[in-house]
Amino acid sequence: MTTHNNLHWSNIDKKTRAMIMIGLSMGMLVAILDGTIVGVALPTIATELNGFGLYSWAITAFMLCETAMIPIAGKLSDQYGRKPIFLIGMTIFLAGSILCGVAGTMEQFVIFRAIQGLGGGMLVPVATAAVADLYAPTERGKIQGLLGALFAIAMCLGPIVGGVIVENVPWHWIFTINIPIGAIALVFTLKKFPVQEHSKAKVDYIGMGLLTGFLFALLLFFTWAGVDFPWASVESGVMIVVAAVLLLLFIEAEKRAEEPVLRLSMFRNKIFTCCVVTMIIFGMGLMGLMAFFPMFVQDALGKGIIDSGLFLLPFVFGVMITAMSSGVLVKKTGYRPWLIAGPIVMAIGMILLSTISVDTNEAIILSYLFLTGLGMGCVMAVVMIAAQNGAKRDEMGMVTSSVNLFRAIGSTVAVGIFTSLINGRLSSELSDVPGLPAYDLSIMNFLGYLPQALQDVVINAFGNSVTFAFFIGALITLVALVATYHIRGKPEDIIEEDDEISEVEV
Repeated sequence: MTTHNNLHWSNIDKKTRAMIMIGLSMGMLVAILDGTIVGVALPTIATELNGFGLYSWAITAFMLCETAMIPIAGKLSDQYGRKPIFLIGMTIFLAGSILCGVAGTMEQFVIFRAIQGLGGGMLVPVATAAVADLYAPTERGKIQGLLGALFAIAMCLGPIVGGVIVENVPWHWIFTINIPIGAIALVFTLKKFPVQEHSKAKVDYIGMGLLTGFLFALLLFFTWAGVDFPWASVESGVMIVVAAVLLLLFIEAEKRAEEPVLRLSMFRNKIFTCCVVTMIIFGMGLMGLMAFFPMFVQDALGKGIIDSGLFLLPFVFGVMITAMSSGVLVKKTGYRPWLIAGPIVMAIGMILLSTISVDTNEAIILSYLFLTGLGMGCVMAVVMIAAQNGAKRDEMGMVTSSVNLFRAIGSTVAVGIFTSLINGRLSSELSDVPGLPAYDLSIMNFLGYLPQALQDVVINAFGNSVTFAFFIGALITLVALVATYHIRGKPEDIIEEDDEISEVEV
């Protein structure tokens, strides 16, 4: 049996809780920031290290390792406590950051990015799971709202900070800035975070290995399919079969494990399952916007790298407003109003974004982004609160990491799907245009070499393709209404007794 986590909000004073959350939040900030800050610097890095052949792997390696580590870190934090897992994760992340900054070849850089990803994947689930340890069910909304706002800020700040660094100082500073932030997080955590009891149950190494293999196969499929090989191809078929076999083996292993890394019985909880489905869909919407709107700003509107980040600020402000508002008000309103309004408002915002063009007034574009952010913020904090308040204390890390995991999976799937949608629309729009070196997204690499007349045609087609993807994204977002409709109740409908959390019928 699992030894229950002895870290409990009733045993920790308000000031100590605040200090712990500062440390955890800074760790979460640096992990999320590093996932986006590198993108704008990669052309410079690849040029200096002579490694354009490994360009995509500098992103993929981080993403794969981070995603695979999320469920493992969540489970280990349930068994061994949040503090040691956070400290180990931050140490690994900082070591990877230092190594990335001194990499001499692109091969080394990719390996060190993978190390960073392993550390980063341990920071986010621990920070969000610790909210349930440190705060009562009725107080968690406020803190999860702040973390949701922090998440959006970090996603947006990455390209801006990266652009400023690349334009003014050597790219190595992108990784150097992680060190002081991470050091502060370590100090706060070491001093204030109490030590927890840990489980004596065996670690589910087999389950962890099979889950990691399955996630790698799944994420690589959605990263490569439609780009490096067609969706309908032998390569796709092989990867799907490998992923399916690993998933089946993982399910069988978890049925027999003494302390499974992912307890399958959790999926019998309707609220948890609906939260997972919702986060997949909103993960897709978030990454679709964050990955491709900056491309639209740079390539269609002709703006600079920093401008592409600044354009997203209204989106971030929108997320901040509703993420924090929902976190504070959810104990009065319940989950449902926010979870119904969120998909609708976000879908309306994305539909409006699908109507923009290179001639659209910038103020109008910014207002559409703000509306989209309002919809996103309605959901981000409330889903995590609902999932945590329906979980047992000894499953808190597992439940929290599972919600984060499926958000990450949705984000990865989105890149593959949106890329295919844009490529398909580009091919359709440019099929009758002779003399082009490519008819997919790679055409943007040759834009400066084309005659002005062809440049205008390609830019217009590219803009139409990205906005078409936003329209499809809006339709996908509306599907979340089916899942969110079933998430009902209020935070106080969950009561804690004898270190267990019991769900009251709603």
